[in-house]
Amino acid sequence: MREVVIVGGSIAAVTAADALRQQGHDGPITIVSDERHAPYVRPPLSKGMLKGTESVDSVFMAPLRADLDFRPKTRARGLDLGRRRVLLEGGEELPYDGLVVASGARARRLGPPEAGELVVRDLDDALRLREIFATARSVVIVGGGFLGMEIASTARGLGLDVTVVDRDPPLVRQFGAFLAGHMTRAALAAGVRLVRAPEGVRLAGTPATAVLTGEGAPLEADVIVTAAGDLPNVEWLAGSGVGDPGGLLVDERCRVAPGVVAAGDVVARVADHTGLPRRSPHWGSAIDQARAAAQALLKGDEAPEYRPSPYYWTEQWGLDIKICGRILPGCETHVVTGSMEEGSALLQWTRDGATVAAATVNHRMPVVKLRKLAAAPVPERTTG
Repeated sequence: MREVVIVGGSIAAVTAADALRQQGHDGPITIVSDERHAPYVRPPLSKGMLKGTESVDSVFMAPLRADLDFRPKTRARGLDLGRRRVLLEGGEELPYDGLVVASGARARRLGPPEAGELVVRDLDDALRLREIFATARSVVIVGGGFLGMEIASTARGLGLDVTVVDRDPPLVRQFGAFLAGHMTRAALAAGVRLVRAPEGVRLAGTPATAVLTGEGAPLEADVIVTAAGDLPNVEWLAGSGVGDPGGLLVDERCRVAPGVVAAGDVVARVADHTGLPRRSPHWGSAIDQARAAAQALLKGDEAPEYRPSPYYWTEQWGLDIKICGRILPGCETHVVTGSMEEGSALLQWTRDGATVAAATVNHRMPVVKLRKLAAAPVPERTTG
């Protein structure tokens, strides 16, 4: 294998390029990214970056290796699997022997493009919203999930009046009822208004100036922000025979087709616990998938299988929470040490008697140790 092309410019793309070099690939590697920036890290965008406590420079990754051909502001518009070509806007075609698809995802928007909907997906989104927050007094955030509540925490920390609206209780899907309940109480104690809209919402105005729910008065604010999930960037693959609106389906080694692998937020794989395709758009998953994909590209069936080991974290309402594993519906929560009331705890979750996840809340612990705890038996002396 000589020529490798990577489509995407985020952590999955950079990790895949590094992994290819570490595995001995010495041929040309070309990375095409439709962003204007050099690769950067996304987790601070909704927290320190948005709040202004972290500088713009601090979010950029270390400079790329000199032996990579990085092309910013370059958009892939198509894929010809038969001729092994990535088709670029402008007509250029990039031949490849191996292709890594790491084209990521984009924010799901509720209104039409002309509505100018505010989201936090990339660096330019965060810079724009930071500037707007500097003069705003109030914000309504549509979406009480992971990202929405981080934005809410940041906005409240800046002194804005904050309302969060969602059809479901905040954070339960990601953190389970026990931990989500504690986080929600912290949000309420901070003065955030939480609104349930079981029938969904609509945005009013262009740009949006209010959120309409099925009941009650419109929710008005200086700023309306949408945090309603994301959609995989698969449109450029239309007609190639791979990819669908649910993501780019990969096998157990992150392979898509002969000579093609994928990693990051665009990837969907069959979940062990449901048997259905599922994406895991988390930072840690992107890194692990990129390493697995690079090995699969070079070694084929001799490459190790990708074994998901979920790891994700959040900072909001003064809570620094790190989780390994997956908190599934019906899990039982165990407080191993500390207590939520004291503001620091170590937690485990079990399902059918087996440990499936562990978390630290304002509790220092190496990630390696937390991963082990996510599969370790629950100590006898715990509180449920």
